[in-house]
Amino acid sequence: MTDEKKESLNFIEQIIEEDINNGKHEGRVHTRFPPEPNGFLHIGHAKAICLNFEIAKRYGGKTNLRFDDTNPEKERTDYVNAIRKDISWLGYEWAEEHFASDYFEQLYDFAKTLINKGLAYVDDSTPEQIAAQKGTVTQPGTNSPYRDRAVAENIDLFERMRIGEFDEGSRVLRAKIDMSHPNMNMRDPVLYRVKKAHHHRTGDKWVIYPMYDMAHGQSDSIEGITHSLCSLEFENHRPLYNWLIEKLEIFPSRQIEFSRLNLSYTVMSKRRLLRLVEEGFVSGWDDPRMPTLSGMRRRGYTPASIKTFIDKVGLTKRTNMIDVSLLEFCLRDDLNQTAFRSMVVLDPLKVVITNYPEGKTEMLDIEINPEDPEAGTRKVPFSNQLYIEREDFQEDPPKKYFRMAPGRNVRLKGAYILQCDSFIKDEKGEIVEVHCTYFPDSKSGQDTSGIKAKGTLHFVSIAEAIPVEVRQYDRLFNEESPDGDKERDFTDFINPDSLQLIENAWAEPWLANAEPGQQFQFLRLGYYCADPDSTVDKKVFNRTVTLKDTWSKQK
Repeated sequence: MTDEKKESLNFIEQIIEEDINNGKHEGRVHTRFPPEPNGFLHIGHAKAICLNFEIAKRYGGKTNLRFDDTNPEKERTDYVNAIRKDISWLGYEWAEEHFASDYFEQLYDFAKTLINKGLAYVDDSTPEQIAAQKGTVTQPGTNSPYRDRAVAENIDLFERMRIGEFDEGSRVLRAKIDMSHPNMNMRDPVLYRVKKAHHHRTGDKWVIYPMYDMAHGQSDSIEGITHSLCSLEFENHRPLYNWLIEKLEIFPSRQIEFSRLNLSYTVMSKRRLLRLVEEGFVSGWDDPRMPTLSGMRRRGYTPASIKTFIDKVGLTKRTNMIDVSLLEFCLRDDLNQTAFRSMVVLDPLKVVITNYPEGKTEMLDIEINPEDPEAGTRKVPFSNQLYIEREDFQEDPPKKYFRMAPGRNVRLKGAYILQCDSFIKDEKGEIVEVHCTYFPDSKSGQDTSGIKAKGTLHFVSIAEAIPVEVRQYDRLFNEESPDGDKERDFTDFINPDSLQLIENAWAEPWLANAEPGQQFQFLRLGYYCADPDSTVDKKVFNRTVTLKDTWSKQK
């Protein structure tokens, strides 16, 4: 490999290229994505998903999906189904699907192999005693009094553990390595524990379950995984990963670590996300404010924008915080190319065009997406009674205000130039109706009026407009690092304005056909997505992201 080519590869690709050049695994590349089905996938998992699938694709290899289901109390079938759906939504197809529970019998036999080699023993110590035996990072551990049990006794006890003879916490199986090892994971780690819980696949067949380190590397080996890619928190587990493979004399999968994805204004711990759901801060795992892939999908994120973001973040061995504005930039860039344009008025103010024929409706041809000429046009009704945004009119505007005001001209998008003549107030002094005249020869694309208008407003025709519900979503937290404060709980940083509900917005009629998940740019307002809560009678739209980054101005 030339130095120039080597520099163009990320560090994982460099390792794989070296393995291929050395003839390791006959040049084969086989990766896996191994989520635990104890919750929904989030944007952090997307980095691991993209990495595993894209690396395998680059080298003509394949990727397995394996569910790490060794903790029965927290794992559920609906989580399994949600994970499958999220990976497919991102656009990936796995070569094989497995569960760690597929290998429970084989893992049990592996454990007995270690016992027979004198490399594992059954320990009667309590969890507190085992923790004390571990020592500290500066002090070596101490041997368990059960460390030198005879092989036959260990086999007998381990078999009795399997049939449920012992209570939870009364006995564990530990590896016999080195209680003075500098890596505390190597100080006789627990390999099996008694857990009398119902498993989502195996039911009540098993009452002992392998720990992560006993299941993960061996599952990789069973499946012939060549490169086991995982995040940096597992770096200290690699010596044990390699020790178990060596002592069991099984296929030598190789573990490689990369930095996990940390995103500003976000928490991605499953434990914290579960709290948000269970304590009612959000409506569920798919709440559009959640960083879960199901929540992001419901909010209107696209697979392409997430993949672009992951690519821009790149791969490193150093943990750092990524600004969420980069993710939002990738999203805006993608939606600008693909989202259909539409006009929606959130806070309506009635406009009457006094010189436009009453009862007449004109159908305007307006582009569906100016970035995509092949998308064509849509029909937008125009009449003498319209709604505009209330904030687009001021009775006494400042000098550089270019929207509607008495005596000023303004253009309506795809339509005509209007001149504001007068307005009506109610008994509270609020403006409830604006009267204008229009210039018939000022139609967009056919304007021969010679009249200038500095501002352009969106609108809907009242007679044809449909009522819609709009959910204005924003960031769930108002603190850049909500779980970084040791003195306060992360929920203290919940943004009270993360959801604003607008139940009486009005939209142009073609949005009546919007399908759940379909994305739109509401002109001048932002990007929105049709929500599954929509009904035939009323469509619901979620704000995906604003047209510009408004948070950077607040920082």
